[in-house]
Amino acid sequence: MLVQQFSARNFRCLGNIELAPDKNYNLIYGANASGKTSLLEALAYLGRGKSFLGAPTTSLIRHGEEEFVLFGRLEQGGRTTAVGVRNGREGLEVHVDGEAAGGAAALAALLPLQVIGPEIHDLVGGGPEHRRRYLDWIAFHVEHDYLELWRRFRRALRQRNAALKAGEDASGLSGWNAEFVDLGVRVDEARRRVLETSTESLEKQGHALLGSTVRFEYLPGWDSQRSLEGMLEDNAARDRQQGSTQAGPHRADLRLIYDERQARRLVSRGQQKLLACAMILAAAETAQAERAQPLLLLLDDPAAELDDESLRRLMERVIALECQVIATSLEPDALQFPHAPAVFHVEHGELERTG
Repeated sequence: MLVQQFSARNFRCLGNIELAPDKNYNLIYGANASGKTSLLEALAYLGRGKSFLGAPTTSLIRHGEEEFVLFGRLEQGGRTTAVGVRNGREGLEVHVDGEAAGGAAALAALLPLQVIGPEIHDLVGGGPEHRRRYLDWIAFHVEHDYLELWRRFRRALRQRNAALKAGEDASGLSGWNAEFVDLGVRVDEARRRVLETSTESLEKQGHALLGSTVRFEYLPGWDSQRSLEGMLEDNAARDRQQGSTQAGPHRADLRLIYDERQARRLVSRGQQKLLACAMILAAAETAQAERAQPLLLLLDDPAAELDDESLRRLMERVIALECQVIATSLEPDALQFPHAPAVFHVEHGELERTG
């Protein structure tokens, strides 16, 4: 869906701002610490129910206030949907067209979005949990029953871990193993399908941004030459000792190989950013193709750490996606768009349209 209207009240440094973005390109400029990132973070919260910077709710509420409130009017195919989010002492509240809705999952389904921001390096240089979440985001938007499958798997994992901590013997674990294996294999198969679906786009985006071969190897979280059931049986003593399940899709990873090197160890920080950007753009392209609608792409100071040529290539790929773009920069003419974007200036948490 496209964002037609957005407002935020008491979110970080934002007192009460309103934004009516263009359906194509939008640029928000201002000095450092003026509120640019806070505005993007608030927009992303409307589609995720959490901060893309990993910040706790207490740090998102403006000093001296008890809660923040976000509102968005979304449009798809001539139909509009009103979405409201409130968070504070009472916890997260989500309303869609005036009715209470199902939390963060409902937001993600209504407003699929991706963010290219300061944390993007984690996709390449961070731990495997970042790349698992990346695959799971694509699966959520491509595999229609994936969310329920993932929730059931997580529940089975918690139950097996509880049995391990309780010291269950092999016969006691066998019952938990059966459900864990069934759901774990289905999660693994879904991830493999979405990776296969997105591989062409991943390689295309990687080559366009880095000018070299980029490959991706999926690691399922257990020895691929063995069955998951067999791994659980062999690892039972170690699992019991550690009180947690050591093999399964919750241990999966995506190995990134750039120019025949393992990317997370050998590329520069600028190359890491471009590689991570390629992954984000490929995820957005894959989800857009499945949903047959444009996504929201948020770019937080994309020029940071990139030379002029790298930035040009990145913006070229962003524009080719034909999604709704909201970007930030220090200056109003820092980014190149195919036509004039809607331009907004932010200062001291106040927003004004200037072009």
